[in-house]
Amino acid sequence: MDRIHRALALAVGNPAVAREAADEAMARAYARWDRVRRLDNPAGWVFRVGLNWATSWWRKVRRERPPADDWQAPAAVAAPDPAGLAARSALDRLPTGQRTVIVCRVLLDLSTAETAAVLNLTEGTVRSRLSRGLAELRVALAEKE
Repeated sequence: MDRIHRALALAVGNPAVAREAADEAMARAYARWDRVRRLDNPAGWVFRVGLNWATSWWRKVRRERPPADDWQAPAAVAAPDPAGLAARSALDRLPTGQRTVIVCRVLLDLSTAETAAVLNLTEGTVRSRLSRGLAELRVALAEKE
């Protein structure tokens, strides 16, 4: 559960929304466990359901109210090291497609085929987004040094 929450937090950029998305996805997995447990990658299914839920939630929020100028992390969260902040900042600036592929491949340790299935992409698109995203991260992190 914690791994899914961390992956969703990186993918959607907001830990509070990610927690809600992970909780909702886990509840849906539990309700459908007879089917979900037979999947090749139940964690990938849970991640995708959480990502879909978060995307729907953001769309609803945008329709109902304008975005806040500055989102602040809760005070209870410990400040990460400067290198972690730089990496997180660089990851947040990536397009959503590249960011979600990197999260699936690196954080969730999914294969190219599993990532393609979870995100409903072709394997070529996964490889392309991963390559471009990692290249952009390298450039962004090199600029920080």
